[in-house]
Amino acid sequence: MPRELVLGRPRRSRTPWVLAIGIAFGVGLGFLGLATFRTGEAPSVEIDADEPAVGRGTTVTVRAEAGARGVARIRMWAVQGDRRVSVADETFEVAAAWKLWASVPSARQVTARVGSETVPGLQEGELELVVEADGAGTWLFGAKSSRDARTLPVQLRPPSLSEVSTATYVAQGGSEAVVYRVGPTATRHGVLVDERFFPGFPLGDTGLMFALFAVPYDRDTEAGIVLYAEDVVGNRVEMPFIDRFTARPMTRDTIRLSERTMKVLVERLMARLPDLPDRESLLANYIQINDDLRHRNDRKLEEIGDETVPRFTWSRPFLQMPAKVVSSFADRRTYVYRGKNVDRQDHLGFDLASVRRDSVPAANDGRVVFADYLGIYGNCVILDHGYGLMSLYAHLSSFSVQKGDQVPRGREVGRTGTTGLALGDHLHFSMLLRGLPVNPLEWWDAQWIENRIAAKLRPALTYESEP
Repeated sequence: MPRELVLGRPRRSRTPWVLAIGIAFGVGLGFLGLATFRTGEAPSVEIDADEPAVGRGTTVTVRAEAGARGVARIRMWAVQGDRRVSVADETFEVAAAWKLWASVPSARQVTARVGSETVPGLQEGELELVVEADGAGTWLFGAKSSRDARTLPVQLRPPSLSEVSTATYVAQGGSEAVVYRVGPTATRHGVLVDERFFPGFPLGDTGLMFALFAVPYDRDTEAGIVLYAEDVVGNRVEMPFIDRFTARPMTRDTIRLSERTMKVLVERLMARLPDLPDRESLLANYIQINDDLRHRNDRKLEEIGDETVPRFTWSRPFLQMPAKVVSSFADRRTYVYRGKNVDRQDHLGFDLASVRRDSVPAANDGRVVFADYLGIYGNCVILDHGYGLMSLYAHLSSFSVQKGDQVPRGREVGRTGTTGLALGDHLHFSMLLRGLPVNPLEWWDAQWIENRIAAKLRPALTYESEP
């Protein structure tokens, strides 16, 4: 008898479900394995200090790096003897163990100030900086850590400092020299006049130091003039040392401006200096030159002052060009236009007039550090005489020297003229100390040089005072 065929739904295969469950189970196990076993690597650690010693506050930077999962924590302690002080402790976000695609910085850093300001009871000697950096851990396994340490000397006392020379007499707008002794930990020393710094140099082989310094022309007191020394971590000492200060009030002058005068000067300088913007007013353009450009040129003189050599290039008194003095040092000028005061500037040199295009002699032996056009000074030559002392020759019609030349005393450096902010043919002569104009009368005086400079600096300066 034939079998009866029964129709119905076909039987479904269980294979896809089993496969899906198996995959899900495997993925779950994979994620569980990652979450359990994927600990981050131990970080690499670098310790850097901005100074080679610890003082009141040395900046210490710790950098740690730990691959894909990142750095979890950085800690730093200052250890001296049995005392341990925490100076840094920061935590960071890390990548979850199961997130293979997560992105976090592999490197982290912390910065801390370490010194007597942050470590109570810090003593001179040595200080150990101990750093511990943690990588990323999991729910079951702790993070892998790295430790490193660095030892730095501790300097808390300022360098020793004492004046050796006596009879330090200085005048407003004048120059002087001081001889002193400074301790071996000093890395910067000399004279401070407010924030203006005049560095010290060895006085031959005596073991002593000296500094040439100047008082600004507009300062009428010795307050703020100190002998100064500082070590590598900022410990500093200051001491007053001026025995006598002489005020020299500035002279006063009034200059009346005409449109013709301003037009000549403005057109001349703006044609020579195309970077000067046109202020669309003759008076505004003149004041821009007389004020803004003047101060810009003064900053340039300070930059040139750093090009000095650490030796005296001269041994005889400074020469004054034989000419008529038409304007002297530290002359405060008020500029008047149409009955109104429109500007005020200070004239910081001697104006010397003779015949047109007269020969200009070098005031002393020196090296040419500048021979070019310089704004209000026009064609200008600057000679370096060593240790920051320089002479300036301005408004020249022509040069006889170029930068780098060694120029003997009395040799022609150029010819007088009217370049820059000048009308009549003349020489503007200045003496500079670290770019600060000082009174040339002192340097033209052979006896002043003997008494105030040479008598103190014999081991460094061979000076032949002429009768």
